[in-house]
Amino acid sequence: MAMITIRVSDSEKEWLQYMADFYGITLSELLKKYSMDQLESQYDQQTADLAHKRWIEDNKETVSMKDIMDEFGGLS
Repeated sequence: MAMITIRVSDSEKEWLQYMADFYGITLSELLKKYSMDQLESQYDQQTADLAHKRWIEDNKETVSMKDIMDEFGGLS
């Protein structure tokens, strides 16, 4: 398993350890979980923004749910 070292101040480490204890996980698990969650969220947001930009640039149009239901019928 790979290891990454980060430097934090003593007060930051104390706070991070407090949060790890609060959640009942190790400091390593805390940093990994919350770093990965935030990075994944940022990646998802950037991907959505890019897809929306391309959608607009390609002059795509949306179709309302009412129009879809009118064309294809109800959910039976």
